[in-house]
Amino acid sequence: MSNVISAAKSSKPLKSFSSKNVMLFLAILGPGIITANVDNDAGGITTYSLAAANYGYAILWMMIPTTIALIVVQEMCARMGAVTGKGLSDLIRESFGVKVTFYVMIALLLTNMGNSISEFAGIAASLEIFGISKYISVPVSALLVWLLIVKGSYKTVEKVFLTACLVYLAYPVAAFMAGPKWDIVLKATVTPTFNTDSAYLMTLIGIVGTTIAPWMQFYQQSAVVEKGITAEQYNFCRLDVIIGCILAIVVAFFIMVACASTIHVQGLKIETAADAALALKPLVGKHASVLFAFGLFNASLFGACILPLSTAFYICEGMGWESGVDKDFEQAPQFFWLFTAIIIISAALILIPNAPLMLIMFISQVVNGAVLPFVLIIMIKLINDKNLMGTYVNGPLFNIIAMLTVIIMVILTVVMTFDFAFPGLIKRLMTF
Repeated sequence: MSNVISAAKSSKPLKSFSSKNVMLFLAILGPGIITANVDNDAGGITTYSLAAANYGYAILWMMIPTTIALIVVQEMCARMGAVTGKGLSDLIRESFGVKVTFYVMIALLLTNMGNSISEFAGIAASLEIFGISKYISVPVSALLVWLLIVKGSYKTVEKVFLTACLVYLAYPVAAFMAGPKWDIVLKATVTPTFNTDSAYLMTLIGIVGTTIAPWMQFYQQSAVVEKGITAEQYNFCRLDVIIGCILAIVVAFFIMVACASTIHVQGLKIETAADAALALKPLVGKHASVLFAFGLFNASLFGACILPLSTAFYICEGMGWESGVDKDFEQAPQFFWLFTAIIIISAALILIPNAPLMLIMFISQVVNGAVLPFVLIIMIKLINDKNLMGTYVNGPLFNIIAMLTVIIMVILTVVMTFDFAFPGLIKRLMTF
């Protein structure tokens, strides 16, 4: 495999699907697919399930613009990592200074702590469906996650993550078992539906926030750098990102279809993704329910690895400390101690009786959406810096899509905040 990666470093632009190009692509494969698919974690599955349970097919239209925005944002990160050989936190510190970097790191640390807690909440909830107490599942899972990252090499960890991506096939199967009316699904997917209600706006922000979460940009770029991908491999890296983003959205789409076709149609109320799994059982059968629950466990365990890992990556990069899965405690003490601390705190909080887990999970996704514009603005400035990126700066189309994503998220956040502060004001203004 090392020979393949070496050959890829001198590869020409991708022009054909020859056996050599396929081997080169397989050598590069990983960062894009893993980053995008882990975003369908416990918080993501909860957000998609609640959105579809509350609004049915009417929320499906969000998937098309979100797919476009996700591909653009993640491709920008991969390109910056391949061209500069540096993580996003490194570039922020070098370009904006330590003070700005510190505030960005604090905001992302708080957001990611909520996300990490939600992963262990997903582990607890999913395995309780199979009769396993959270006082067993959470400590055991936390130990497994810690051992995988601390004791494994980057190649081993990446292979485990890629294998975990295959389990997401459970959701399309569950969706087909729900028996949706595909003509209605297709129409709803291409027909935007708007609503000024604050709950609906929060749901939209949550969908974007969980699909294009700020941690993803930092992890994506760090993974590209740690794998040693260079500008010469850009075409293969970009293909990895595009495939990963499309697969992630397809999984999210089927999660929403499954819940809209059953839970929403029946008018049932759910509070968690585990509730969704249980609700499916009497509606479409035990097997669909088990698939949904098993998918939730896999996604939660997957996320419990990546979220603390991404946090450790971007904070260590931002502060100029050594980081990397291929290092050890002696070589990168801050990186591994930070990872360990996040695992312990997140798992411990789940074991507290009556902890507001659902609130933590959903709000963390909304906060992701609110923080996203600030991260994107920084990224847009960096990737358009010719001194940094050379000929790999953004084209006009990518800049337009990235800026539209920023503007839309800011508008949604402001409108939602106003509607919370002054209930009904936005709706009254819309009637004039």
